[in-house]
Amino acid sequence: MNRRLAYWTPPLLTAFVALAIWAAAKWALGVEDFKVPYPTAVLAAAVKNWPSLWRATLVTAEGSGAGFAASILVGIASGAILSSSRWVERAVYPFTVFLQTVPLVAIAPLIVLWFRPGFYSVAVSAFIVSVFPVIANTLAGMRSVDPALNDLFQLYGAGPLERLWKLKLPSALPAIFTGLRIASGLAVIGAIVGEFGAGTFDAQGLGIIVLSAKRNFATDLVFAAVAMSSLLGLAAFAAVNFVAYLMLRRWHVSAKEH
Repeated sequence: MNRRLAYWTPPLLTAFVALAIWAAAKWALGVEDFKVPYPTAVLAAAVKNWPSLWRATLVTAEGSGAGFAASILVGIASGAILSSSRWVERAVYPFTVFLQTVPLVAIAPLIVLWFRPGFYSVAVSAFIVSVFPVIANTLAGMRSVDPALNDLFQLYGAGPLERLWKLKLPSALPAIFTGLRIASGLAVIGAIVGEFGAGTFDAQGLGIIVLSAKRNFATDLVFAAVAMSSLLGLAAFAAVNFVAYLMLRRWHVSAKEH
């Protein structure tokens, strides 16, 4: 109990101080409510609109989860393929960087045109934003395998697939999970940005809630929706951390409790 209290006290204290500074700054500067509401107003808006916020969170979670799952499969497979040959890496890797550098808002009309508004466009947006960290960290992890172990596997006649499954992939797991931690939050961001351009009012996600509330100058509801999206990103991050802990706790120092 004392350990949990010691673990959660610093972030909760920081959050309390941040909210207090927010409220004090708004009062001192006389900022209008339609620009920046008080934290209590945001909480009241969240409570009042909780059913619609919860449904929107589930819709956004569905789109971001699908995009994130695709980024895991494609990212790890791509990283493994790129690590197999320097020539393949030089030929293909720059095009994976392209996914990270193209502004999602700029290609959103094409995504809508190809996949139609709704779930698939949102999932594709989440995938495009989140796949690169998985590819980059998988590649880095597999490139960092101990050369002595690699020579040992070759000495015993291990084939490429056996070396991949028994040596490169286990060795790269810490780096892969680092990429997944980054990608989990980016997937939520990508899904919400995708909803701005490809969401539908039939299945309102958090992005649609933000757009609707902004048009109505309901800034407190905008803040509430943004807070829900942040909590969704934190939940995805925590899920990745939990899986990493289960898989790495017995042998890697990054997953051991301090």
